[in-house]
Amino acid sequence: MKSVEEQFEYLKKGCVDIIQEEELKAKLAHSRKKNKPLKVKAGFDPTAPDIHLGHIVLLRKMKHFQDLGHDVIFLIGDFTGLIGDPSGRSSTRPPMTREEINKNAETYKKQIFKILDSEKTIINFNSRWLEKLTSFDIINLTSKYTVARILERDDFTNRLKNNKPISVHEILYPLMQAYDSVALKADVELGGTDQKFNLLVGREIQREFRQEPQVIMTTPLLEGLDGVEKMSKTLNNYVGITEPPSEIYGKIMSISDPLMFRYYELLTDESLSQIEKWKKEVKEEKINPKDLKSRLSMCIVSDFWGKEKAKKASEEFERVFKGKELPAEIEDIEIKVKKVELKAKVKAPKVEAGLTAIPLMDLLVERGILPSRKEAKRIIRQGGVYLDGKRIEDVAFKIDLSKKIDLILKIGKRKFYRIVKKKA
Repeated sequence: MKSVEEQFEYLKKGCVDIIQEEELKAKLAHSRKKNKPLKVKAGFDPTAPDIHLGHIVLLRKMKHFQDLGHDVIFLIGDFTGLIGDPSGRSSTRPPMTREEINKNAETYKKQIFKILDSEKTIINFNSRWLEKLTSFDIINLTSKYTVARILERDDFTNRLKNNKPISVHEILYPLMQAYDSVALKADVELGGTDQKFNLLVGREIQREFRQEPQVIMTTPLLEGLDGVEKMSKTLNNYVGITEPPSEIYGKIMSISDPLMFRYYELLTDESLSQIEKWKKEVKEEKINPKDLKSRLSMCIVSDFWGKEKAKKASEEFERVFKGKELPAEIEDIEIKVKKVELKAKVKAPKVEAGLTAIPLMDLLVERGILPSRKEAKRIIRQGGVYLDGKRIEDVAFKIDLSKKIDLILKIGKRKFYRIVKKKA
């Protein structure tokens, strides 16, 4: 077993805050002496169905505790998800239905084991204790913290300054999250830096319930592919862990050199000394940053898909982007051509209507290639759409159906489709 100091050094890599460091060392020492693992908790409200690399930063820290033999609790906030975490929000979060939460929770349970050990991970749901709280219990809980302290948090302060409403249920959120720590008797709670306020409330509420306060450890918010904003599906700057290996590989290869080192620090087990050595070697032109980026891409794809698929993704990237060849597999988009009469009340997709020309934008949206007309317009205007190698910048462009069609449609740098005409 590693010494207390070795455990501490291993765990602190990639952390922003450890409150308090001496408390963590004491807990690790007690755990080692009594041969009793720490209870390490991290909560995830299932507000979206897919996990991306931004979540992996926290999951990897959980894995580090797991590697040292501690008990890791992956807590699904199926109750707190109904409230909606106000952290970082400039307005009230729209409520989710129980059905949406349950569906997303199921996908979380499948995806986390790409990082965590399925046999050692404890999955729990906070509805198991929060739904049992009586009105008296909730009033008793709220009596243990002041409104003034709740309103000290930056997001609430900003909303008050801008005359934006704060609902009472939002004020309850940090108290409910704190009670999770009481119910689980957590020794350590992990979270992103945006969760720091909530985690600190957990320490205070545990004291109120005469428990030893948890140590809190925060991890950075991972920047998205743009290197500026937090990784988010909303901003479309994310890498989903269930995306195809070639897609993940290509996205990582597209990031900037400074962001590459950030990803190395937060998404791999490479030591800080090794990362600093690489930075120096890149600066001195002793090593090509593209080689390091390829290594990073291989590492990340391997984590989710295995080394064999990572190798194939690397070979595909070299062939397509360096050799300027087409991918080995391209999805076909078939256009059925037939003459039909469209009546006013009959709704038929434009691309199936037997027209002599199809608006490119209709094809992109109706076939699910792009999520909306707004997004399609944006990408076309930015020069991100190509037909047979020709950039299309006219949002009103139409594909001529009177000719034989076998076109290669390219969206951005990595998505390819073959458009073929088929008789109905």
